[in-house]
Order: sequence, then structure tokens, then C-alpha cells
Amino acid sequence: MTEARTAERPPAPRERPRGISGTRSLDVLAGLLIITVAVRPLLGGVLAHPAVQAWATVFVSLVIQAVPFLVLGVVISAAISTLVPPSFFARALPRRPVLAVPVAGAAGIVLPGCECGSVPIAGGLIARGVSPAAAFAFLLSAPAINPVVLIATAVAFPGRPGVVLARFAASLFTSVVMGWVWLRLGRSDWLRRPRRPELGDLRRWEAFRVSARHDFVHAGGFLVVGGMTAATLNVTVPRGVLDSVGGNLLLSVVVLGTLAVVLAICSEADAFVAASLTAFPTTAQLAFMVVGPAVDVKLFALQAGTFGRRFALRFAPATFVVALCCALAVGAVLL
Repeated sequence: MTEARTAERPPAPRERPRGISGTRSLDVLAGLLIITVAVRPLLGGVLAHPAVQAWATVFVSLVIQAVPFLVLGVVISAAISTLVPPSFFARALPRRPVLAVPVAGAAGIVLPGCECGSVPIAGGLIARGVSPAAAFAFLLSAPAINPVVLIATAVAFPGRPGVVLARFAASLFTSVVMGWVWLRLGRSDWLRRPRRPELGDLRRWEAFRVSARHDFVHAGGFLVVGGMTAATLNVTVPRGVLDSVGGNLLLSVVVLGTLAVVLAICSEADAFVAASLTAFPTTAQLAFMVVGPAVDVKLFALQAGTFGRRFALRFAPATFVVALCCALAVGAVLL
């Protein structure tokens, strides 16, 4: 009888393990805020230092300008994952991945946003069965060739439509080439498939809410890490070095491309920074605008958090090289 009663009992629900994976993000945030308030009186002199204030300014500005676009990307990613039927992508993209890559790259023109929002969108596309190569082409093109970015570039470089055309062409070429590179050389064990929350039998809009909340909490943490890294590098780069390399085209392209990685400026604003770097040739300014939306420190953190560190450590350096080569080639023709 005892064995029968035991067998009839429903299994006890498994407790979620505590620790890093079980700690809620709000608990961590509350703990950090409490610690910050507690130690602030002890760090008054340090916090008043100009370098610390510059770091805080850069960090806050990066996060504030990125969060709205991250939210946009999260919303679109959740909509892709929960509201758009999988058959849509089968109809919208060519079946052959080698053809799907340029189509996905060209599709980036229709979605205003920045690189922070493109990462969760690419993750949502892969989760819906889109080829990773096509999703990565879209990831790189969307923040660089959308109408908002192109209009901002035209405003930053008035009377110079060649710069706008060069940015569009170099960024599109970068996205397509990287899609084809991943298609040819990428390995599945380098890529961690984006994890989606278990939605079960939830209604569509409830599933949308759960998915959006999951993506925002996940990607937002890595955005903060990337923003902290960008701010640290931003205040430590010696400005005098920049003035000494403007006369060498190849060196200036590499320097401004590296600076774009370090500064991690949102793609809607980087054209104005590039236009202010008048000591450098126009092709170097183009490299700054092509590299920034494709690879920077906060984007690297977002990619590592979404697709895994093994992916980011390979994809980011390759993207940097391809972006510089495309900027040099397009600049030689159009500028």
C-alpha cells in the first residue's frame, strides 16, 4: 500500500538552483545600488577626479543613446520569435544560403536602428530557422545602411553625396562578404544558438512579453559591460597620437578604424564624429563610419553574450579586417 501511494503521488516540482544562474537581475541591480550608496562617502575624492568624471560621462552617454535602439531590437526580435510564422522567412529569403546572404544584407535598409538592436534581431532570425550567414549579413547591414544613418551622414557631410554613397556601398559589401565568409569557413560548434525562454502554451501576446523581457535582461547586461569597457578605453587613448598619423593613408585608416572600435559610438551619431576628424583623409573617415556599426567593444560584448565567446572572438576580428578592406576599396573608387 505504501508503495502504491508513493507511486500515485505527483512528482515534486524541481527547485531552481540558486547561485549565478538562479539570481534575479533585479536582485543584483539592487545589491549594486546599495553597495554604491554605502561606499560613496568613502570615495568622494576619487569620484571628483576629472578622469573619473569623464569616464562616467562617456559611459552614461553610451548607454543612454544605445538603450532606445536596444529596446527596438528586442521588440522586433520578440515579434519575429512569437508573432511571425516560420513560413514567412522561407518565402522571403532564397533557399540557397549563398543567395540569401545578399538579400538579407540589402534588407537592412528598411530597419532604422543601431548595432545594439541588430544583435537580438539576428538572434531571433536564427531561432526561427534563418541561415546564420544570412542573419549575420543583416546584423552588419541594418545599423549601417538604414535611412536614418544615411540621412545623418548627408547632414554631417553637406554637399558631399559621394561620402553617403561610399558609406552605403562599403557597409553593404562588408555585410555580404562576412556572410559569405561565415558560410564558407564558419563552424557550427563556434556558434551558440540563442536560447529562447520556454513559452509553453502561452498566448501569442503573453509569449511576446515573456520573450521581450528575456532578451532585454540578457542583452542589457552585456550592453553595460561593453559600455564600461568603451568608457575605460575612451579616456585612456592619447589624443596626441591621432594628429601624428593623418598624413599616411593606410595608417590613418587603421587608426580611425581602431578608434571606432574603442569609442563605440552609435551609428546614428558616428558620422558627426567622423566629420570632425578633419586631420584625416576622407577614406579614413569612411573607415571610421564603416567599422563602427560592424564591430566595437559594446557590440563585441553583445555578440559574445548572444552567440557565445567562441563566435565573437572569431567573427569580430574578421569583420574588422573586411570592413577596413571594403572602406579602402570603395574610398579609392568613390572618394
